[in-house]
Amino acid sequence: MATNYGQSYGFGGDTDARPHRLPAALRAPFEGRAWRELTYVLLGLPVGIALFTYAVTMVSLGAGLLVTFLGVPVLAGALAGCRAVGAVERTRARALLGLDVAAPEPLRARKAGAMGWIGAVLKSGASWRALLYAVVQFPWSVFSFVVGLTFFTTGWSMLTYPLWFWVFPAYAGQDGIQLYGDETHHVYLDNPFEITLTALIGLLITLVTPWIVRALTTVDRLMVHGLLGPSRLATRVVELESDRGVVVDTAAADLRRIERDLHDGAQARLVNLAMDLGLAKEKLLEDPEAAARMVDEAHGEVKTALQELRDLARGIHPAVLTDRGLDAALSSVASRCAVPVRVEVDLVERPASAIEGIAYFTVSELLQNVSKHARASSATVDVWRSADRLLLQVVDDGVGGADTTAGSGLAGLAERLDAVDGVLVVDSPAGGPTRITAELPWRAGATR
Repeated sequence: MATNYGQSYGFGGDTDARPHRLPAALRAPFEGRAWRELTYVLLGLPVGIALFTYAVTMVSLGAGLLVTFLGVPVLAGALAGCRAVGAVERTRARALLGLDVAAPEPLRARKAGAMGWIGAVLKSGASWRALLYAVVQFPWSVFSFVVGLTFFTTGWSMLTYPLWFWVFPAYAGQDGIQLYGDETHHVYLDNPFEITLTALIGLLITLVTPWIVRALTTVDRLMVHGLLGPSRLATRVVELESDRGVVVDTAAADLRRIERDLHDGAQARLVNLAMDLGLAKEKLLEDPEAAARMVDEAHGEVKTALQELRDLARGIHPAVLTDRGLDAALSSVASRCAVPVRVEVDLVERPASAIEGIAYFTVSELLQNVSKHARASSATVDVWRSADRLLLQVVDDGVGGADTTAGSGLAGLAERLDAVDGVLVVDSPAGGPTRITAELPWRAGATR
């Protein structure tokens, strides 16, 4: 096959990571991630003290000066400083936690000048969320610092106790770590069994510490994401703007394709047909037999042009989809696939026309991929409704390796679905099978 399956169908090379010999529980204390998270927790306390001090001092100063005009710009400056600190905290989370949080929505001043900027800062929800972060991060950083440092130092000191227990009899005048003591009794960890048991307990604490620290940093992730990132409304606006661009680009590309197909296909054939009929008209009296042959050829051109127009209309919106719905339309698509396809549509009612059209073209493109690249012997198409979502699933037993991240047609299909709040999920391990699930919002249409 001339077409490169990996490039066209959208899968890259074998990117599976090499399996680790040690389980995660044993290698966690020695991984870089554990040390970065511990560093984040330890740095959280001095950062939290600085943030809390700044926020409380500046806001208190601004609130106290509100009886005069100076309180408003001071409060705006305090909020602006919190926004700047939020940028630093997002950078720290990105460097140590691998958490990439986008910056919040920028300030939108309705008026130019200082007063417009002050009003924009005070009206911005991101500014007040940054202030809230500066306040609540301090008590949490105290708790996480104490818990993280306690478990870390306790675990490693007990684990290495066999290496340094000699310090007690040599310099402290006692046999080892004292567990209990009163006027008459003293209990020390000084014999080989107790030393070994201490080390084992230290090993257990050391193995547990990275997971405790990870749980602590999970709260930090939530705070950074929720308080220092863009609001849900702003994120939604950005998504809608992006989706609108995708829809416009897709519509423009479809119009260009239709124009190109008309110009290169049916239009060219109709022009030739007009010329042939003109020549046949001229030869009608001189050479009736030649004229009849030319008319016969023109008849064949008409049939071909009509077929091209039908195919073009099917590519825009097939009549069978409008008249009979997804079941019949997808069965028609499946009959043109290069491999046998079983189609099962379980819908009590028809979705809205726009959603139905997107579903049709999604399955049509996926089946084209199966025909061209999958090297499969069979495929199945299932369509059903789950709550307020329309789900489509195309499965083939081909070679697998489909991927939406390789800049393929699947990536474009995922963008088209995302433009209408849809989702495309690809499960295609090397060697197959490939299972591609598309999810669309359900909007009710005419009853079937």
